[in-house]
Amino acid sequence: MRLYRQATPQYPIPPWAQRLPKFLRWTHPYLSLARMDKPIGTWLLYWPCAWGITMAAYSSSLPVSSWAWNLVLFGTGAVVMRGAGCTINDLWDRDIDKKVDRTKLRPLASGEIKPLQALTFLGGQLSLGLAVLTQLNWYSIALGASSLSLVVAYPLMKRITYWPQFVLGLAFNWGALLGSSAVLGECNWAVALPLYAGSVAWTIVYDTIYAHQDKTDDVSAGVKSTALLFGEQTRPILTAFSASFVSLLALSGYLNAQGPAFYALSVGGAAAHLAWQLRKADLDSRESCWAMFKSNRDLGAIVWSGMAVDYALKVAAVSAL
Repeated sequence: MRLYRQATPQYPIPPWAQRLPKFLRWTHPYLSLARMDKPIGTWLLYWPCAWGITMAAYSSSLPVSSWAWNLVLFGTGAVVMRGAGCTINDLWDRDIDKKVDRTKLRPLASGEIKPLQALTFLGGQLSLGLAVLTQLNWYSIALGASSLSLVVAYPLMKRITYWPQFVLGLAFNWGALLGSSAVLGECNWAVALPLYAGSVAWTIVYDTIYAHQDKTDDVSAGVKSTALLFGEQTRPILTAFSASFVSLLALSGYLNAQGPAFYALSVGGAAAHLAWQLRKADLDSRESCWAMFKSNRDLGAIVWSGMAVDYALKVAAVSAL
């Protein structure tokens, strides 16, 4: 491992990392490998966790301190495990990345980080993830560990099927199940499964939009995606997936006996935001696809806000008794 490297790296690093002292500059390629310069992926991993936690907190009248602790704990886990997923992805994809101008300067593809160094880094990331997971109950530890196979398998799917976004959705939204079990001691499947399935549909929407910015590169690299599969029919197909997400979200809320704020903010807000995305997106523009993809951080916050208001009102009502 080199302790020092060139002053201006050829790959993106977060602004705060650029201000690190010289003796810590060796961390730059590892921060890039973990995509610390692009926090949108962490947000998209985190929001289903926050949804599952908050809906379970609402149904169980969980104390605010416990609710907040779970949100912080899962936030930490989202940062660590999103980074681990990116490391796994680049380990699988380093030969593909070398062929594409957009990715050939990534630390693994360029040789800045060797595969053994990346594997060592991955071991550290997974150890931190395990440390977070062990703060939960045993049921949740088993449920969380069972998702690792999806995390490892996802990067391979783009070589095998035109539906890698579906597999990504299965992995990225596991927190909807885990958040429920972390609060309740076991997963409330009646509520969590519709939330999980709807979130998978949401992932297919936003990651298909994301994949449209890479469709030319993907064809030349021999990589498959729903963007290539759907082609000119992308907008109507994503409209159907968006409707599925909103419907399943509403069903999950109904089965959880959510209040008016959930339907007004979470369900109504999600429907409005997705309609805006699909109307606004220019699927032939990289800039537009990236902007619409990133806007899903806000959609996640909108959905969570309705759940949080319902929870706050219920806690206030219980406290007044």
